[in-house]
Amino acid sequence: MNPSRKITGWDLAGKIGKYFSYTGRKLVFTNGCFDILHPGHIDLLYRARRLGDGLMLGLNSDDSVKRLKGEGRPVMSHTDRALMLASHEAIDYVVIFDEDTPEKLIAHVRPMIVVKGGDYTPETVVGREIVEGYGGRVEIVPILEGYSTSSIVDKIKKMD
Repeated sequence: MNPSRKITGWDLAGKIGKYFSYTGRKLVFTNGCFDILHPGHIDLLYRARRLGDGLMLGLNSDDSVKRLKGEGRPVMSHTDRALMLASHEAIDYVVIFDEDTPEKLIAHVRPMIVVKGGDYTPETVVGREIVEGYGGRVEIVPILEGYSTSSIVDKIKKMD
């Protein structure tokens, strides 16, 4: 399958969410910048996918990453990041969002499970109230220690 077929816009993402709900299947959602893909991301994605019947990833746009991470980020464009993530077997759908948080996207898609890494607590997960309001839940998965995009970027900068 061509990975670019997994990259969808908001309209189709909403229809996918409705389809999962209508058929009683569990759509899992996670989000992030995924600027430099590393083993910690891969571990999170596999753990998230095992929690349901499909995994949708909300990907921060370039403008969103720049606002959140500062100048010089992202390292890779959202187009490139989306294609790399869509190539991953654990991910069924990738949706780019421009806001600083995925709250509007979560409300639009209505996944049954929202997954974040162990550096979060359920209370700090954006969209928790929305998901729990219609019977969904938040899952926190352990992080794979020793990996972060920021530390990788810092290491590369020191190589100059």
